[in-house]
Amino acid sequence: MLDIQYIRQNIEKVKQAVKNKNRPVDVDRIITLDDKRKELIQKAQTLRERRNELARNANGNGQQTTGQKPSQAHITEGKQIKEQLKTIEGALKQVEEELHDRMMHVVNVPLDDTPIGPDASGNVELRTWGEKPTFDFEPKDHITLMENLGWLDLERGSKVSGFRGYFLKGEGALLQIKLLMWAFNELAKKGYTPMIAPAIVKEFALFGTGHFPWGSEQDVYALNEEDAFLAGTAEVPITSYYAGEVLHEKDLPIRMVGFSPCYRREAGAYGKDTRGIYRVHEFMKVEQVIIGRNDMDEAITLHEELQKNTEDLLQKLGLPYRVLRMCTGDMGEPQIKKYDTEAWIPSKQAYGEVGSNSIMGDFQARRLNLRYKAKDGGVKYCFTFNNTALAAPRILIPLVENGQKEDGGVEYSEFYS
Repeated sequence: MLDIQYIRQNIEKVKQAVKNKNRPVDVDRIITLDDKRKELIQKAQTLRERRNELARNANGNGQQTTGQKPSQAHITEGKQIKEQLKTIEGALKQVEEELHDRMMHVVNVPLDDTPIGPDASGNVELRTWGEKPTFDFEPKDHITLMENLGWLDLERGSKVSGFRGYFLKGEGALLQIKLLMWAFNELAKKGYTPMIAPAIVKEFALFGTGHFPWGSEQDVYALNEEDAFLAGTAEVPITSYYAGEVLHEKDLPIRMVGFSPCYRREAGAYGKDTRGIYRVHEFMKVEQVIIGRNDMDEAITLHEELQKNTEDLLQKLGLPYRVLRMCTGDMGEPQIKKYDTEAWIPSKQAYGEVGSNSIMGDFQARRLNLRYKAKDGGVKYCFTFNNTALAAPRILIPLVENGQKEDGGVEYSEFYS
């Protein structure tokens, strides 16, 4: 959520941001509503002051009175003020509700050096790492490899769970758990506090992190209970962990690594990656989250730290990858800067996303009322950050495809076992 004063002072920049992120919002209407809100508040304040004056002075002429009954004019004016206040307060409530709703739909403003583009075509490749494998045999995709090895059963997964359902079996199941725990431990060694995060969250956490209102219908499972949803990433519960609290600058940045099951409806991805385990409804993920100071120089440093953590893991796995700087049309609503990390997938002859690294600025913190007391005594909103460490089963795809052998086996390092 942006500060209304920031919007007023940067109207054209905000208008450009909502346009470039393909999330149109009537910014002029927001300014008009805020003006109206201020006007109504002032009118109400003036009426209350007059009402108080009448209460102090029975005849309403400004003269002090003792034991004197209110004049008829006094009584009449008091009734008029009561009705006027009732009308103004009703109008103010409507204005504030509309203003709040529109404010919740305003996206964050990207950093000035963010590439401008309508969609993924506008992303910029920053670097690559590793050599893509060459095979002197016809390589197989992850489905064929894992089914032949007895690691994966999509047919029975679909029977039991429905579309995009799957079973991991045998060494495939063990491998996923080993990888997740290895990544979890690697981040813990770097000073990130390990956290097992709940997958069931309240609505405020989804609004606070910016997943609502934009992704409410397409991506999020709502449970039958009131105010209960399934999170698609540990970013949601962990970023909300300190919601409504005032932290201390000396304790920042707070680094956390969360493990959680994740659930996504993927309704907005209809027809995309329908085969295999690249895009599924339920998976497990290790997520990095940082809560930091409201300082852009420090934010850039922390963002690069998160990126290095993910790349360190991929390099230890020996997986070729590339890093993209995401353009305005392919970054999320709360983000001001974003990298995607993509691993090479031989069967697609293309890279596929395995990590998403974002600076949110104070956008999420404002929505969550997450602040800290600065050394100078002031209170500021925190900056928040998140990046994937490892998501499974997706990570199994490049691992088995890049490590496949002619006999159908898979060669991979077991240093994480």
